[in-house]
Formats: sequence, structure tokens, C-alpha cells
Amino acid sequence: MTKANGILKPKQAEQKFELTRHLPTAADLAYFVVRYWIVSWDLRGQPPYLQENIPNPCVNLVIERGKSRVYGVETGKSSVLLQGKASAFGVKFRPGGFYPFRKQPIVQLTDTSISLREAFGVAVDCTALEQAILAADDHAVMIRLFEDFLRAHLPAADPTVAQINQIVDRISADRTITRVDDIADRLNISKRTLQRLFRQYVGVSPKWVIQHYRLHDAADQLANGEAPDLSALALNLGYFDQAHFIKDFKAMVGSTPLEYAKLAGV
Repeated sequence: MTKANGILKPKQAEQKFELTRHLPTAADLAYFVVRYWIVSWDLRGQPPYLQENIPNPCVNLVIERGKSRVYGVETGKSSVLLQGKASAFGVKFRPGGFYPFRKQPIVQLTDTSISLREAFGVAVDCTALEQAILAADDHAVMIRLFEDFLRAHLPAADPTVAQINQIVDRISADRTITRVDDIADRLNISKRTLQRLFRQYVGVSPKWVIQHYRLHDAADQLANGEAPDLSALALNLGYFDQAHFIKDFKAMVGSTPLEYAKLAGV
């Protein structure tokens, strides 16, 4: 199965823009950053295209001409209107990976965004960074420019970030985890501790993260035409009934599973 990594209607999207993903070049950066992503599009002479995405439990930094910002976790689907010819450079931080830079509860960023100056300090020359990265026509150069900037602001490694990522990786990999009690019991962590850590470091609850990965799986299966019937799909994702699954799917994706399957071209 092809993973869409949160991109809704991936078969349509691949006709509208080019997206590449790149790993950090060194371990000190990889401790905080999952990957960089670079998207470019040329829709001159074509109608604008609205790209929609499923949220993920990560803070993202986006370098885009005139509107570079740091975005907290978005609890519903997000959308961006692509038009003309342009590009953007993005940084996907690990779950909890942005907290050491900010040292304020990441829940404060949930469903909102802040400028690079707010994120890294008033001395940051945001315009120069933005212009340099977007002027580069080589992805390796774009990454080097950003990594030079990030290293100038790199905090000390926070062991809680590694702990958070172990928890999130376990949730992502173990499809039998469908409740917060499941992860608390398996990792011998109290629910209250989990909730406190996720509020401070991730910005959303552990329940939200569990639900995110299960609904993400459902969207991927539906987009690839590989989902079983809805009753079986709901059961596989830990739902006791199809109605609750449909309700949660629509809340996150914006359409029912059957509607999404049709929109995705299945």
C-alpha cells in the first residue's frame, strides 16, 4: 500500500505538485527533526488547486515567500490553495521536538501559528533566511542553509523528546493500541503522566494521537482501494460500531469514508 503521509486525494495531488522528502544530515539535528519537505508547483494557465491534508502530531516550520511561520498541530484537516508558480520549504519536527526550542507548553500552538521571530527570537533575520532558501535551486543547498540556521539556535537534547517519540512510535506501529489505557499499561506510565507530557510537549492528547494514526490508516486504505467493508474497517481500527468510526473520520477528513473514497478516485 502506498502511504500518502497525510495528503488527501493523493492520486489527484501528484498531478498538481512535486513533493520531495529529505532526512536531516546529522544526528544532532535528527534528534529534533523528522524530515524536511520541499514542494513546488507550476499551475500557470490552470485553475488554482486546493490541497487538503490530514493533521499529524508534529509542529511544522514552513518557509514560503512572505508568510514563513511555525505551525502547531492542527486538530482538523488543513488546506492550502496552490496557484501560479511557487515553492515552499518545510521542516517537520519530531513529536515533542519543538518544545526545547520554545520551552513553553506546545498546546499553546495547537491550531495556530507564530512567526519565526516569535519562535527563535527577535534577532532572527527572517527575511534573509526566507530569501536565501527560496532562491536556491538545489535541494541540498536549501537544506544546508536551514540546518546552518537551526544549529545556531539548537538547544540541548531533552530526554523527554526521546521518550515521547518512543510512545508515539509504539502507537503508530502497534495497531492493537486503540485506547490510552492500552499504551499506559504496556509502557507502565500513568494516564495522568501521559496527558501532562503530551500537553506540554506535543500539543494534543494521547487519545488524539491514537485516533489520528487509526484514521490515517483508514484514509490510506480507502485512497488505495484496499479497505474492507466499513464495518470490518471500523472494527480493525478499534471502533465498537461503524457509526462512531464514520463520525470521527468525517470530523478529521471532512467527508464520510465512502465520500472520501469517491473523491480520492477509487
